[in-house]
Amino acid sequence: MGRKVCLVVIAMASTLALGGCAVGPDFQRPRAPEVVGYTPEPLAAATGSANTPGGEAQRFVRDLDIPGEWWTLFHSDALNQLIEQALQSNPDVGAAQAALRQAKENVYAREGALLPSVSAALQPERERLAGASIGEPQFNPTFSVVTASLNVSYVPDVFGGTRRQIESLAAQAEYQRFQLEATYLTLTSNLVVAAVQEASLRGQITATEQIIKIENDELDLVRQRFRVGVVSQAEVLLQEATLDQTRTTLPPLQKQLAQVRNQLTALTGRLPSQEVSETFNLDSLRLPQELPVSLPSRLVEQRPDVRGAEALLHAASADVGVAIANQLPQFAITAALGTTASGIAALPGTGVWSIAGSAEQTLFDAGMLRHRKRAAVAALSQAAAQYRSIVIKAFQNVSDALRALQADADDLVAQDAAERSALASLELARRQFHADTIDHLSVLIAERTWEQAYINRVQAEGNRYADTAALFQALGGGWWHRTDANQSGDSAGRPMSSVSSTAQH
Repeated sequence: MGRKVCLVVIAMASTLALGGCAVGPDFQRPRAPEVVGYTPEPLAAATGSANTPGGEAQRFVRDLDIPGEWWTLFHSDALNQLIEQALQSNPDVGAAQAALRQAKENVYAREGALLPSVSAALQPERERLAGASIGEPQFNPTFSVVTASLNVSYVPDVFGGTRRQIESLAAQAEYQRFQLEATYLTLTSNLVVAAVQEASLRGQITATEQIIKIENDELDLVRQRFRVGVVSQAEVLLQEATLDQTRTTLPPLQKQLAQVRNQLTALTGRLPSQEVSETFNLDSLRLPQELPVSLPSRLVEQRPDVRGAEALLHAASADVGVAIANQLPQFAITAALGTTASGIAALPGTGVWSIAGSAEQTLFDAGMLRHRKRAAVAALSQAAAQYRSIVIKAFQNVSDALRALQADADDLVAQDAAERSALASLELARRQFHADTIDHLSVLIAERTWEQAYINRVQAEGNRYADTAALFQALGGGWWHRTDANQSGDSAGRPMSSVSSTAQH
C-alpha cells in the first residue's frame, strides 16, 4: 500500500509539473547597438611614430581577437610573473570566486523544490496506563509504543513560479560569474598600468638625476668664471637657485615611486613589508604593434560589465514571473505512510496511510501581491535602463582609449621634436656663453626649456603603454580565451548550462 501511495504522489506531481506553464515574460537578450564604429569619423589605420624608444607606430586591426593573456604582448617576463602571482594570491579574486560558488549553490538548492520532499520519523514511547481512569484501580499496565512514519510532500509548480525563481537565481549566478571576470580584468589591467607607471617614474627620476648632475657641473663652471671676474655673483646665485629648485622635484617622484611599489605589492596579495622583487623600466617593455578594434556588435559580448548587467536584467525579468505566479492559486500534495506497534520488532504489524491535496487562493491582502508585482515590473525597467547606461559607457571607454592612443602618438612625436630642438638651442646657448656673446640668464632659460622637454618626453612614452593597456581593458581583455585561472570558481565543477536549461523550460 505504501508503494502505491508514493507512486500516486509522484504521478500527480509529474502530471501537474508537465502541464504547468511559466507565467511572466520570457527573457530576450537585448540587441547590440546598430553602429559600425566608435568614432564619428573613420578610424585611422595607424598612429604616428617617433624616432625614440616606445615611439613605434601602432596599427588598428579591425576585429582582431584578443588573447586571454593579453599582457604578454608587452614582452616583459617580470610583468608576466607578477600577474601570475596576483591571480593566485589576490584576495579580491578569492572573494569573487567564493561569491560565484555561493550563487551556484543557491541555484542547486532551489532546484530541489521541483521534486517532492520525503522525510521519515520514528517515535518510541514508554507509557503507564492509570487503571482508575477506566474503572480498574488495580490495573496499571506499563507498555511501549513505537510509531514510524514516512511523509511525502510536494508543491507542484503549476504556474512556473518555482521555475522562474530558479531562472532568477541562475541569472544571478551568471552575474557573479562576470563579476569574477571583471575582477580578473581589473586586477590585470591595474597591474599593467602600475608597472608602466613605475617604469615612467623611474625614467623621470633618471632624467631628473641627469639634469641635477648637468646643473651641478654648470654651477662649477659659473663659479670658476666668477672667480676670474667674467660673471657676477648674481649669476652664481641664480645657478644655485636653479639647481636647488630642480632638486626639489626629485622627492615627489621618489614618493610616487614608493607608492606605486606599494600598490604592486598589494595587488599581489602581500603586505607593504613584503615588497615584490620585480622592477620595471620603459626599456624593459615593448609596445604592442597591432591593436585590436572589436566590432561594435561583439563588444557587448566581450565586456564583463555588460554581460553582468544583462544577467541582472534577466533576473529582474524572471522576478516578474515569480510575482505573477504568487497571485495565482497555490497547490500542495501531501501523503503519509506509517505504522504503530508495541515494539520495533513488531513495526510491520499495524499500518496507516493518508493522501491529501490542497489549493489556496489569496482573496484579500490589502493589495500586497499586486504592489509586489508592480515593484518587480519597475525593477525590470530599472535594470533595462542600467543595462543601456553600461553599454553606452562601454562604447565610451573604447572611444576614449582609441582617441588617447592617437593623441599619445602625436604627443610623443611633438615632445620628441621639442626635446631635440630644446637640446640644440641649449648647446648653442652654451657655446655663445663661452664666447661671451650672451649672458648666463639666456643659458638658464635654454636649460629649463630642455629639462622640461626631456621630462615631458619620458611621460609621453609612458602614456602610450598605459593607454594601450586601457584599450585591452575596454575591449574586455580576452577572458573568453583565458586558461590561467579557474574561471568558474566552482569546486564541484557542475556545468551551469544544466541550470540555465532547467530554468528556461
